[in-house]
Amino acid sequence: MFAVASLAAAAPAAVQVAVPSGRQIALQEVLLDDTPGALWARFRFLAPDLAAAPARAGEDLDVLCREVALPYLSSHDLSPARVVVSLADRAVPFGESDPEATQVFEAYRLEKTGCVWEGF
Repeated sequence: MFAVASLAAAAPAAVQVAVPSGRQIALQEVLLDDTPGALWARFRFLAPDLAAAPARAGEDLDVLCREVALPYLSSHDLSPARVVVSLADRAVPFGESDPEATQVFEAYRLEKTGCVWEGF
């Protein structure tokens, strides 16, 4: 069973967060997914220039978790088991692949101190 709920507007929204790379980032969507057996919140962002320097995205993902995901989850009274933050250079529907797309993602668990990186 595949259960995903989308909580974002249809059009990507600019995110006013200063990330270490200096990229302009837009929120594509927020998905709530209970398929892994626990609630996961997926924050999917667009960064059109990502392909130029994908290796610099790690710090950006950390900041997006801390500055966007945490406040969002708090304001919606959500406590997911994991938070996945992703960046892509183009919109790719969730669960689909696009060999031309550059995508990076990280998973985090939430603690009182904030987002704690969870390596796969």
